[in-house]
Amino acid sequence: MTRTLRSVGVDLGDRSYDILIGPGARHGLAALLPVGARRAVIVTQAGIDVKVEPGIDHEVVEIGRGERSKSMETVGELGRAMARFGLSRSDVVIAVGGGLVTDVAGFAAASWHRGTPVVHVATTLLAQVDAAIGGKTGVNLPEGKNLMGAFWQPHAVICDTETLSTLPPEEWRSGFGEMAKYAFIGVDGLPGMPLEEQVAACAALKARVVSADEREGGLRMILNYGHTLAHALEAAGFAAEPGDVLDQVGAGPAAGPAAGHPLPRPQPVPLPLRHGEAVAVGLVFAARLARALGRIDDGRVREHDEVVSAYELPARLPRGAEPAQLIEFMLRDKKAHGELTFVLDGPRGVEPVAGVPSGLVTEVLAELKGP
Repeated sequence: MTRTLRSVGVDLGDRSYDILIGPGARHGLAALLPVGARRAVIVTQAGIDVKVEPGIDHEVVEIGRGERSKSMETVGELGRAMARFGLSRSDVVIAVGGGLVTDVAGFAAASWHRGTPVVHVATTLLAQVDAAIGGKTGVNLPEGKNLMGAFWQPHAVICDTETLSTLPPEEWRSGFGEMAKYAFIGVDGLPGMPLEEQVAACAALKARVVSADEREGGLRMILNYGHTLAHALEAAGFAAEPGDVLDQVGAGPAAGPAAGHPLPRPQPVPLPLRHGEAVAVGLVFAARLARALGRIDDGRVREHDEVVSAYELPARLPRGAEPAQLIEFMLRDKKAHGELTFVLDGPRGVEPVAGVPSGLVTEVLAELKGP
């Protein structure tokens, strides 16, 4: 029995595109390529056992795994591979992988000849519900995550749910953590839906938000729900992506933005959290912070706890995470502008809230310290 694929549109005028969702969706890749494209560079990673057939002359280029490969050096390597292959501006880059692959390949495509079409074939749950959609691309610098990048909307996005069957448990948890935020920004009854419906519902909501606010001038900030603490945990070395090692755990309180010197970098230690797991902790934290500010009640906090629990995600800070250190990293968040700013639930729904007192943040973080 053939299962029907779902199509979700991202409405951006002459840059609009479709997200194709469902089992076997990758087999429709050739029909989604830009008209006139004669060559394709397929960007992927070793270990991603997902084959695609673009129907045109193509070359496969593998990039490294882990956040250390999300770099300008990798973009340069991709550019040289494109040059050797003779990729033109009217050809296409195809990203096959998770969020790291779509971020790096998207940035390389945005830079190649000042803009070459890119099609994302998302192979992880996190990429299918979030990372591959919306046109944010970027790479890291030693000074911070995603500091170099561009808004470059894809020509199309493919979310083939068949590819999820090979994911290890930690990849599922990471995807579920990113997915959980959608339960509070507009998708009702999310945990009880069949998986394909969950992916489609999250993709559809993100498509609507991106269509209304492409460059994160206002509404799109709700997609960062739970992420302020998550990004602080990542920056402090308590969470990262596969293949990474942590190099800041136990560094003690971080140097503030005005301190004029880099953070200490002790020896690598094993990873305790994935990105989506850090987001889950961030959701639990954001609910308690909103309650402390009088924005929501105990019942709404319980809803957050229940969703996080339904996805079997962590709800406590990892061992060794200290409020003072995390607050310093929160002040470096791009939303901060010199004061603690969070995306929080409230009477009007989820929205940015600026000027949150650091003492209150410290108290709420202390509540979440694990045993």
